[in-house]
Amino acid sequence: MALGKTRPTGGKPGRSGTINSPEASPGAPEQLGGPLPEAVRQGVVEAAAELIGALPIDEVPMPLRRFARFERRKRAKLAGQHIAALLEKDDAFRRRVAGPPREAQPELVEAVEGGVVPPAADPVRVAVLAYLLRPAGWTGLVEAARAELERSVSASEEEAAERRFAALREELAAARAARAGEVEKLRTDLRAAKAEIAELRRKLHEARTRARDTQASAELLAAGAERELAAARESTAAADKELRKLRARAAQAEAAAEAAKRAAREGRNVDDVRLRMLLDTLVDAARGVRTELALPSTIGRPADVVGGQEPERTGHRALPGRVLSDSDPQLLDQLLTLPQVHLVVDGYNVTKTGYGELPLSDQRNRLVSGLGGLAAQTRAEVTCVFDGADLDAPVPVGAPRGVRVLFSNPGQTADELIGDLVRAEPPGRAVVVVSADREVADAARRAGARPAPSTLLLRRLGRS
Repeated sequence: MALGKTRPTGGKPGRSGTINSPEASPGAPEQLGGPLPEAVRQGVVEAAAELIGALPIDEVPMPLRRFARFERRKRAKLAGQHIAALLEKDDAFRRRVAGPPREAQPELVEAVEGGVVPPAADPVRVAVLAYLLRPAGWTGLVEAARAELERSVSASEEEAAERRFAALREELAAARAARAGEVEKLRTDLRAAKAEIAELRRKLHEARTRARDTQASAELLAAGAERELAAARESTAAADKELRKLRARAAQAEAAAEAAKRAAREGRNVDDVRLRMLLDTLVDAARGVRTELALPSTIGRPADVVGGQEPERTGHRALPGRVLSDSDPQLLDQLLTLPQVHLVVDGYNVTKTGYGELPLSDQRNRLVSGLGGLAAQTRAEVTCVFDGADLDAPVPVGAPRGVRVLFSNPGQTADELIGDLVRAEPPGRAVVVVSADREVADAARRAGARPAPSTLLLRRLGRS
């Protein structure tokens, strides 16, 4: 019989909780008249689960071995049905489960086996021992535990009902008190409302009186305004007459001013001729001084003094085109037509946008070669910047004529080197920074340079 089930035999339950049958033999095993109480069943299963965890794996019954390594509570929860079935049909396992309780509480075990249970003993604990030990009359002990648990539940329910009834009484008294307070509050509000209505009626009467007085005053003011309007019309007529006289005088003054302007323009033409002659004289004198001092015909560029690493040799401020969007194909062509324009290129940003699948050396050579052709076509100053922060030494790059190649110093990024190049230029020079990096473009714009996306340069190089 499975734990918690009953197998009827056709008899009536006796006082001890067993099912007595007149036909049963005196040696027939005792059976419960109903399922084990839940508390008793839980105690039996937990005792068996505790034993399973302490036994060697080869001594654990086969149906329970897969639960032996579980934590005790998890073992009791998951293996409960299997433990119950095995306890019911395996007397040897049940007696073995009763071993630890027998050692822990020998006096209580002796009392249960002798049929004399102490009155103060826990009925659930007594029922657990009775089920495991199965002494004579054990079903009566289980039924006694069931009756005690039912009495406890009934007493708890009655006590809870009494507490609920008392709470309801208190709530009713509080509600009555609140209702009385609310009624008193409403009465007070009613009295205040009546007083407020009386005050409003008084104010309304006063407002009506003031309105009548105001209307009378307004009629008097309207009459006065009519008189003032008639006087204003007379004044306006006189002012119009005076205005016509002033306009005639203004026309005469404009004619005189135009005559004076013509005379001034004629005099300024003579001054312009004299100024141009003086300027030509200064230019010729400057050329003579340059020849006499043997000054070089070309000078260095501001970008030459910025501290970047040059590779080993194997060989703006207010710019036109601001009305064009960054994606307009004509933007870069217009910017490259500016006189003395300086084109600064974010090298790896351009190469990784156009042909990032190539090795870095091939990317550099391809970009620098294309920039050489662009510099030859446009006569622009071109500086290509690569990130050299991770380089141990300069790498060889064949820079064509007209292209300056720089690597950033250790600890410096290419973006920072580009910022140094832009800031080194004098105010008024056209500087174009090519990069798809938003931070680089924003920094260039703040410094007065004109940013352009990498795609425009790649498209321009593709046409070359």
